Amino acid sequence: MRQQGKMERMMVVSFKRLACATALAGLALTTVAAAADIKIGIVAPMTGQLASEGQDMENAVKMAIEAANAKGGANGDKVITITADDACDPQQAVTAGSKLVSEGVTAIVGGYCSGAVLPTLKIYGDAGIPFVIIGANSTKLVAANQGNAFLANSTGDMQATTAVELFKKNGFKKIAVIDEGDAYSSDLAKLTAEAFMGAGGEIATKETTNAGEQDYSAVVTKIKSSGADAVFWTAYHAGGALLTKQLRQAGFQGGIVLGDGNNSPEYLEIAGSAGEGVYLLSPPTVDLLSGAGDFKGKYKETYGRDAGAYAALSYDVGDLIVDAIARAKSADQKAIIEALKASDFKGLAGEIKFTDKNTLQTSNFRPVIAKGGKWVAVE
Repeated sequence: MRQQGKMERMMVVSFKRLACATALAGLALTTVAAAADIKIGIVAPMTGQLASEGQDMENAVKMAIEAANAKGGANGDKVITITADDACDPQQAVTAGSKLVSEGVTAIVGGYCSGAVLPTLKIYGDAGIPFVIIGANSTKLVAANQGNAFLANSTGDMQATTAVELFKKNGFKKIAVIDEGDAYSSDLAKLTAEAFMGAGGEIATKETTNAGEQDYSAVVTKIKSSGADAVFWTAYHAGGALLTKQLRQAGFQGGIVLGDGNNSPEYLEIAGSAGEGVYLLSPPTVDLLSGAGDFKGKYKETYGRDAGAYAALSYDVGDLIVDAIARAKSADQKAIIEALKASDFKGLAGEIKFTDKNTLQTSNFRPVIAKGGKWVAVE
């Protein structure tokens, strides 16, 4: 009996060991499978005044990644995303960027505010991580790029050219240029002022305000006394909407033109009737793209909200990064960077081809005007 009991105990121990070994083998297989997933980081403002734009970017990138996975992913590997919130704040952006690097992402997409993207370029560059920038477009990013970053949005000098063309078309001869002193708005203000003066125009006044400003009365007074026949606001929509309202309330009847950071339904909501007739230099939004109907409908169905200004371009960038990994035939970051350099990609928002400085070859800016609470193309 003792011998039989001993044998039974040995069999139980053996079964337990077998079960443990099987579980460990299964865990190892799961770990291997997870390791094969390709991680793509998304960096965007998920909190703060520009959280709506960040959410829009994240949503559209994820839509593109999900569509790619449904077709087999990248070289047969599943692509997953990890989002980091930069809040459009330089310090938080550094923390967000460091987080993505520590997560071991293969590539990063996103970036809405140039001021927040700028300090992260060294972090991603030192790590050799491919970074496709969706919204940020200050020319300061070009100088700081270590060769791994790519600007999928047209740079500030292209926007300045579009602005000057619009000023001339409308007969504006003296403009007031207003920025907030950050990398994006100060760069666009400087480039536009130089381009306009080069084209024979006059800068009536150039002012810098603080982000989060509520009272623009001092700036409004300077604009009115300067004799400007138009105002160019180069910062973001929250300040742009308030400045627009206060200019109209003070009786300013001249033209108002906004940089691309104002393409938000929130600008139209805050500005109200004062926004009617205001011009905007717009990126390629879904409402302006003839082939984006299906995307627009699916986005609304998936997220319960309309696709925002950078949704189409964000979707394209999500698609582009998977395409680059596929063309690189691996997740090797140097190979992906070379594949991005060679991109000849056609997406919802148009063509993406890069210059030797990794900037978009052709401008994607187009002027629109506020009519009836909507942005419509300028005829």
